[in-house]
Amino acid sequence: MITKDKLFIGGEWTEPSDPAPLDIVSPHDQSVLGRVVQALPADIDRAVAAARAAFDEGPWPRTSPAERIAVLRRLNALREARADEVAEVISAENGSALWFTRAGQPGVRRLAASYLKAAEEFGWEETLTPSDPGAPFLSIVRREPIGVVAAIIPWNSPFSASLAKIIPALLAGNTVVLKVSPENSLSMSLLADMLAEAGLPSGAISVLPADRETSEYLVKHPGVDKIAFTGSTAAGRRIASLAGERLKRVSLELGGKSAAVILPDAILSDAIAGLKFGSLLNNGEACIAQTRILAPRSRYDEVVAGLKEMMESLVVGDPADAKTFIGPMVRPGQQQRVRDYIELGIAEGARLVTGGSEIPAGLDKGNYVTPTLFADVDSSMRIAQEEIFGPVLVVLPYDDEDDAVRIANDSEYGLSGGVWSADEEHALSVARRMRTGTVTVNGAPIGFDGPFGGFKASGLGREYGAAGLAQYVELKTVTVPAR
Repeated sequence: MITKDKLFIGGEWTEPSDPAPLDIVSPHDQSVLGRVVQALPADIDRAVAAARAAFDEGPWPRTSPAERIAVLRRLNALREARADEVAEVISAENGSALWFTRAGQPGVRRLAASYLKAAEEFGWEETLTPSDPGAPFLSIVRREPIGVVAAIIPWNSPFSASLAKIIPALLAGNTVVLKVSPENSLSMSLLADMLAEAGLPSGAISVLPADRETSEYLVKHPGVDKIAFTGSTAAGRRIASLAGERLKRVSLELGGKSAAVILPDAILSDAIAGLKFGSLLNNGEACIAQTRILAPRSRYDEVVAGLKEMMESLVVGDPADAKTFIGPMVRPGQQQRVRDYIELGIAEGARLVTGGSEIPAGLDKGNYVTPTLFADVDSSMRIAQEEIFGPVLVVLPYDDEDDAVRIANDSEYGLSGGVWSADEEHALSVARRMRTGTVTVNGAPIGFDGPFGGFKASGLGREYGAAGLAQYVELKTVTVPAR
């Protein structure tokens, strides 16, 4: 059992304002995994003050990009050395199947590499070629840090979500207060230890587990210059509103209800095998999960039958078991939310193909949900429009390609999506018509060098690579006389 009776503020483990610990409970069997103190507004004040002083007076914003790159490279190496431990702790506290948390570790390495490469090639300062050769001045463009960044992440994939924000923020020379979910107190204490060892100067980073009310206190804090948030669209709207009132910089990576378009010529066995991972990764608790499956009427029954067979083959159970594909939901409230959506789908008139709201046999001690498939779904149904965040898939029929694109785009979200076809060029032509930030073709994984983020209600701004790094700088133009 992990016990932490201190908070990581300004790069050091310090006494909390409230010493009462929170029990971190296993979503598998409700056993206590650890006890960790939580941050309150007074702790936020200390963390922001430390970050403010470190930015305004400390060395970090004034170090060279090469020096900052070296520190973040060291952080990545420290994480790599403890990747197995990280995967096991996240699996225990989140209920994520161990296959998923282990498979995610190379992805976190590639995520970090995308930012480190971008920082090496970034135009931190560049002199522009005049559009008018006779102009009496030259423009020098500088990319400078914004200030104190409040990075707020959800519980479902804590290491990738946190590093997607703190790496580019720190590379740009900002200082950071990272607010994490209480559920991730254990894994994020590991991250704090790594940050302490990486060599950041005093005040540059804090890692604070805290509840929603304390998160809002951080968002509104006058010492914060930028908010970087990943989470629900509802929370994102609230944060954007608060940031707008104070003209804080803000980037938001929000929800999704992504569509997978199976074209008539798709190799169905490949599509079904790919959707097992693309639609049901992390127990379905993933913003990029492709949970709307669009099938041509000519192959509709075949698609439904293939998905049914695949979903009924999934092993549901202890996330630490190597055979388990679907673990428990993170908390009882999330379990109930998913079960309620399954009941809603039945009430809306969708056909329940497999699954249902009953808890899987023998797993009543945990936050388990039976993987569920609905067919004969209309795009107007709530189960086709709202993010469920669990192992629930819906299959929608389409008439022709235009109809498929229309249904895929019939959503307030636009985060991810996929296209399956035996003709890659044809699949690309459909992908270009989808109004979403990322589209995968034939199950290709999402890369980290290109920008990641959403259209419409799925967010503002982008993460990964140069586009992600650019979210953490201000542009300054200095003009000098032409020589």
